[in-house]
Amino acid sequence: MIIKHLELHTDNLDATEQFYKAVLDLNPIEKRKSCIAFEIGRSILTFIKSENINPVYHIAFDVPTNQLMDAFNWLEKRTLLLPVTDNSKLAEFPLWNAKSFYFFDNNGNILELISRFDENYESAAQFSSGSFLSISEIGIVTDDVFTYTNSLIENYDLNVYEKQPRMNNFTALGDSKGLLIVVAKNRNWYPTDRKAQSFWSRITIQTDKGCQVVITNPC
Repeated sequence: MIIKHLELHTDNLDATEQFYKAVLDLNPIEKRKSCIAFEIGRSILTFIKSENINPVYHIAFDVPTNQLMDAFNWLEKRTLLLPVTDNSKLAEFPLWNAKSFYFFDNNGNILELISRFDENYESAAQFSSGSFLSISEIGIVTDDVFTYTNSLIENYDLNVYEKQPRMNNFTALGDSKGLLIVVAKNRNWYPTDRKAQSFWSRITIQTDKGCQVVITNPC
């Protein structure tokens, strides 16, 4: 599954533009009074103006498997990276064969740069914002993870991620190219103590069968 286009809300378009330009070195590919869009590898990330909502999301971006530490060092000079343990800012996911690190954007969104070693995509170029491969995860919050993920599976022909056992408060749908991370309301967004809440999003995905579908949350 590939996340082609992710549309989210922000209460502050100007500050969002400033953060993504100054910290992630991304120039807008579209800018209007009501929205701003950035190219993230093969994905598009669009922020749409909202009013007094203070939306918070979890978003992950893939980086080449040989450049995770290059990305870490590049970003550590630009913003505060979040600790995942008392001794480390790097998260390891043996079950997923992946490593990552986290930081906040100006909106309080929990952003993640992750390398998924099953994909084994390497780059010889110096790491830069042009090294981002794609948006590989978006968090979706619901009151009933089991029922909601069943509806996504049935309506969009999605699968539970084979590397992550299904749980009542956390289920990943998709594969190592793209994941919908469905979590229960008020579950902590790892690695923070921020409680997951449901906010509007629109996700355009390309399924393994080549179909392009649009998922809007809440429905």
